[in-house]
Amino acid sequence: MNIKDNPLYKEDIESVLKLNCDFSKLKGKSVLITGATGLIGSYLVDMLVLLSERFCLNLILYLVSRQKGNFTEKNGDVFIHYIKCDFSTDELTGKLPETHDIDFIFHLASTTHPLAYSKQPVETIMINVNGTRELLELCSRNNHCRFILASSVEVYGDDRERLSEGFSETDFGYLDCNTSRSCYSEAKRLCESLCHAYKAEKNCDVVIARIARSFGASLKKDDSKVLSQFLQKGTNGENVVLKSDGSQYFSYAYVSDVATALIFCMLNGHNGEAYNVADRNSNVHLKDLAGIVAERCGVKVVFELPAQEEKEGYSKSVHAILNPNKLNSIGWKARVGIAEGIKRTIEIMRGMRG
Repeated sequence: MNIKDNPLYKEDIESVLKLNCDFSKLKGKSVLITGATGLIGSYLVDMLVLLSERFCLNLILYLVSRQKGNFTEKNGDVFIHYIKCDFSTDELTGKLPETHDIDFIFHLASTTHPLAYSKQPVETIMINVNGTRELLELCSRNNHCRFILASSVEVYGDDRERLSEGFSETDFGYLDCNTSRSCYSEAKRLCESLCHAYKAEKNCDVVIARIARSFGASLKKDDSKVLSQFLQKGTNGENVVLKSDGSQYFSYAYVSDVATALIFCMLNGHNGEAYNVADRNSNVHLKDLAGIVAERCGVKVVFELPAQEEKEGYSKSVHAILNPNKLNSIGWKARVGIAEGIKRTIEIMRGMRG
């Protein structure tokens, strides 16, 4: 079964209709999304297509990814332009149509899993930083354009103080920049700095979403994130492999909640502000997360030492909880907790395998 035909996936996409937003602000607008075929980007695209069809918005979508070639199609009332671009080596501007007034930019393109951080730290930095710089330049040349950066919980580092409410947007923990593994965390920090620099110097309208560790059935087969590996092994009927003592304590967020948060930030976020995207009901120790997946899949949790290449890509943080109060206070809340999110993910993944 194609993921888009899955009833649970359709429910996930339709959750965007429950947002307290004025969707008429999108009528006739053009939206550019990088990382459009990724875990979050694919959900975001389908939500925007649904909104356009439901409210007759006549959206124009520019979908940028490293996988798909260049072509254009019409999906209902939505014009979709597919653009192939790798920000580590390519420039996007010359690939856009000549008449390309852009109203909203979502920058999601990034390497986002540990094996890539270990094997491709240079590319990890350049995709983030080059892409952000070029897209902010594009934003600065388009009047009334809004730029939404998909940042990460990893900008905070490790919470050695054990803040009772977790990291708020003005807190920061410990981050060792003197390692190759910092390629992702420091790149995201620099991307946030670029956003504020372009706001100050070129009057760009920017909103930053600091996203918790995300998961869902739209994960890629080469995704080496811990939870993605749990899910892939569990749904294959294999034992879930835990390569640590499992004491790490992190915030997680289900992919449909992340996508609705990005749309909410696009329409309701304040210029220059950063917002944590997380769910208070999805703070969990890694060993418990492994147990949830294993129980749902009818397999066991087994322990195994990681290969050195894998280990080098692992986050050095062991405690990183996000406080979502700021985004909650302006009207967004997560809808899917960790147990329900894992249940939905497994059922959708199994449905895709027939």
